[in-house]
Amino acid sequence: MFTGIIQAVGSIGSMEDRGGDIRLGIDTGKLDLSDVALGDSIAVNGVCLTAVELPGNGFVADVSGETLSLTSLGGLKNGSPVNLEKALTLATRLGGHLVSGHVDGLGTVVSRKEDARSVRFVIEAPSELARYIAHKGSITVDGTSLTVNEVDGARFELNIVPHTLQETIMDTYQAGSKVNLEVDLVARYLERLLLGDEAAQPGATGVTRDQLIKAGFIDS
Repeated sequence: MFTGIIQAVGSIGSMEDRGGDIRLGIDTGKLDLSDVALGDSIAVNGVCLTAVELPGNGFVADVSGETLSLTSLGGLKNGSPVNLEKALTLATRLGGHLVSGHVDGLGTVVSRKEDARSVRFVIEAPSELARYIAHKGSITVDGTSLTVNEVDGARFELNIVPHTLQETIMDTYQAGSKVNLEVDLVARYLERLLLGDEAAQPGATGVTRDQLIKAGFIDS
């Protein structure tokens, strides 16, 4: 688990093709690895990866074919900057929100607009994720815990303050940039709970209006 508070910006040091998947070498920059052991989890652009080597200037992780197909990691190059966060402990401040490091889908930056010292981004999520994105709710973009300012269909707006721009890779985003999205865990579990006994049935994928009426959340 993670908090979505980026601890350092690192970079891709190496990418080794392993016949369908890859082995990534990540230079971790200012990230303190003194308490990291082999097998520990570190989020790279919001993707939970396992450290399989600790060469001293960073760590090495294997990335499966499935992860490459569902995230932006396969599009990175040597030198690409990446957001980094070590897994939280029971003593970690939960400054963002609970983040699993399991990416739900790829979003696309639609626009970038300067607003005084802040920057406003509009990002389009995959249509199947739209129901989990709420006005003033939480969302993780490339591992960064953010608050949704506005929602319009599958598009949502973020207002990013200078500190976040400086301490993450968000200042590199332009229209067309692909970003890893993880929706709020609470929204996913709530949807599953509302399905009730129907969650055990094949093909149960989401809450319907009839189910919301049955549960008393809306009037018929």
